[in-house]
Amino acid sequence: MSERALLRRIRVWLVVFIVCLVLSGLTAFPLVHELRLIENLLTSSASPVPEHFPALAEWITRVRTGLDEADARHPFVLYGTDWLAFAHLVIAVAFYGPYRDPVRNIWVVQFGMIACAGIAPLALICGPIRDIPFWWTVIDMSFGVFGVVPLLIVYRMIRRLEAARET
Repeated sequence: MSERALLRRIRVWLVVFIVCLVLSGLTAFPLVHELRLIENLLTSSASPVPEHFPALAEWITRVRTGLDEADARHPFVLYGTDWLAFAHLVIAVAFYGPYRDPVRNIWVVQFGMIACAGIAPLALICGPIRDIPFWWTVIDMSFGVFGVVPLLIVYRMIRRLEAARET
């Protein structure tokens, strides 16, 4: 594969990763409204969720209730999710470095892989402390698994690009 084609593939994977980070960040801002919408969809008469996945329906209702109460009585608590959203957006911006110059900025990809690896211990430690159901903790950990896959692909392609440039 030519250097140009390799660089194009690296950039496509990075754009996909950046878009996912941005979407993840943007969806952290309107949590209260999102949970109301999700609860309405999951508990509607047409939804199979209450019958087949009652724990999911109960969990979404519990989370929505908690967010509603926090929003009504302690809206400053939700400021933490605003910072979570901001962090996703800032991290997404950092990936412009490898987009521009993958070999020089491979450290950003390595940082992303380390962050993905850190999701599992964080979820396993903090989930029980925060009374998160284990099945939801597994869902949270899946973000690390799904996030590291494109980064590993990009990392390997960057190494190939680096080797090609050295010859």
